[in-house]
Amino acid sequence: MKLSNTFSRRNRILLRELVVTDFKLRYQGSVLGYLWSLLKPLFMFAILYVVFGHFAKLDGGIEHFAVYLLLGIIFWTFFTEATNQGLASIVERGDLIRKINFPKYIIVISGTLSAFINLLLNLVIFAVFLVINGVNLHMSALLFPLYIIEMYVFSLSLAFFLSASYVKYRDISHIWEVLLQGAFYATPILYALQIVFSVSDTAAKIMLLNPVAQIIQDSRDALVTTQTLTSADLIQNPLVRLIPFVLVGVLIVVASYYFKKHSRYFSENV
Repeated sequence: MKLSNTFSRRNRILLRELVVTDFKLRYQGSVLGYLWSLLKPLFMFAILYVVFGHFAKLDGGIEHFAVYLLLGIIFWTFFTEATNQGLASIVERGDLIRKINFPKYIIVISGTLSAFINLLLNLVIFAVFLVINGVNLHMSALLFPLYIIEMYVFSLSLAFFLSASYVKYRDISHIWEVLLQGAFYATPILYALQIVFSVSDTAAKIMLLNPVAQIIQDSRDALVTTQTLTSADLIQNPLVRLIPFVLVGVLIVVASYYFKKHSRYFSENV
């Protein structure tokens, strides 16, 4: 028992150091430093809000569309950051893997936790926007932490799978980049889902089976406005509404097994 506790303590210390190092290295040499973790999504929000909210008129009549859009951007920024950092994490820590014997999953978790810290910082800015826009919170806001957990688990699952695959197949990074670009426009981030629903209710329902879309829409419904279309509004069958949650649960199990199976060969291939 004592040996097990010592081993766990060593892993926790290593995880903490990796997270701190990742976060520091990301902004090393930058004048604004950590402020970039807040400014990047805000700059993106400002540009997209002007282009898609005012000129393209893709707000679908949603009240508080500014914070509605900002929340989607914050979640998407975390998703891309966590999966991209997770993808390259094992290869980038090749020297450490060859020198020290420790559970390799710690490296992937450290990358996603670094992204998670940025998510929390961005949510503080989002809270300020909520107050400025006069958004009234309801009891449904208590569900928001669950959506954050769901997003983290989903991102971590993909990070496990991508990182293990990238060790052997370096084309994975290019494939994932293309998939992210397509997924960005296929997820109701820039536009209200009402616009898709007005053209095809089937397309809107299919989009909500994507865990990222489901999380973003449910979070908007819980925090911003009940005008948000969610799977509860569009999908009558409760079993079908569970598909995104089932996907997340299955993926974390499969990805963890896949990562563990291939981790024994990491030191030989990185």
